[in-house]
Amino acid sequence: MAIRIGISGWRYAPWRGVFYPRELPQRRELEYAAHSFASIELNGSFYSLQSPRSWATWAGQVPREFVFAVKGPRYVTHMLRLRDTGAALANFFASGVLLLGPHLGPLLWQLPPSMRYDHDLLDAFLGQLPRDTDAALSLARGYERRRMKGRVALPPGPRRRLRHALEIRHESFDDPGFIRLLRRHRVALVVSDTPGRFPYAEDVTAGFVYLRLHGDTELYRSGYGDEALDRWAARIRRWADGGEPDDARRFLDAPPPRAKRRDVYCYFDNDAKVRAPVDAQALYERLAR
Repeated sequence: MAIRIGISGWRYAPWRGVFYPRELPQRRELEYAAHSFASIELNGSFYSLQSPRSWATWAGQVPREFVFAVKGPRYVTHMLRLRDTGAALANFFASGVLLLGPHLGPLLWQLPPSMRYDHDLLDAFLGQLPRDTDAALSLARGYERRRMKGRVALPPGPRRRLRHALEIRHESFDDPGFIRLLRRHRVALVVSDTPGRFPYAEDVTAGFVYLRLHGDTELYRSGYGDEALDRWAARIRRWADGGEPDDARRFLDAPPPRAKRRDVYCYFDNDAKVRAPVDAQALYERLAR
C-alpha cells in the first residue's frame, strides 16, 4: 500500500521565491519538488506530445521511489472526444512516456465539461487502453510515421502494470451503469473536488483511488484549512485501509468489494495562489502521524 500526496504540475512563476528558493534555477524546479513530494501530476502531456528527450530528462531528475501521474492528451479527450483514437493513442505511447520506467504511475484521462456519458463510446475507449507496458509498446508500434518522425522512443524493459483514472465533468455521468462500466474495466473514477462546479462522487472502481483537489471553496484558487485537511486525511485512511468513508457519496448504491489495502494518489491543483504545495505538505504531515 502506498499513499502518495503531491501537486498538479510544478512549473508556476508565482511559486518562485515562495515555494521554490529564489536562487533556485528553473531547470532544477522538478528536482526540488520531487524531493518534497512522493508524486507529481505531469500536465504538459495534456497540451502536446512531449519529446523523448523530455521524458528521459524528467525520469533522471527524480528520486528512486518517486512516481509521476501522467495526464493523457487533450487531443484524445477534447478534440477527438474519444472517437477513432487508435492513432492518437499510439502516438502518445510512442512519444517516450515509457522512458519514465518505474517512475510511471497512473495515467489520467480528463474529459471536457461538455462531454456527456455515452456507454458504448466510453466502453470502446476504455477497452483500448493498455494495461501493462508490453501492451503499450504493442499499441505504440502503430504510430503515425510522418507525424512522429524523429520523435519516437520504444524502450524495452520489464513488463509493468499500467493504471488508468478518469475525471468526468458532466452531470450525465451520475449513472449507476457508468460505475459498473469503470469497475469492469478496472479504471478509477477520479474523486474530483471542484467546489460544486462539476459532479462529485467517491465510488471506488479500481484497486486504487485517485483524488484531485482543485480548491476548497474557490476553483483553483482557495486553500484547504485545518478542518478540510483533517477530513481528507480521514477519508484517505479509510480508502487506503481497503474500506470507504461511512458517508461516501456514490453514483451506484453498492459499495465496492472490501480490499485488504489500496494505493491512494492525491494531487492538489489549487495552484493560483501558491496553495497547492502548502496544502499537500500539510495533508502529508497529517497522514504521517
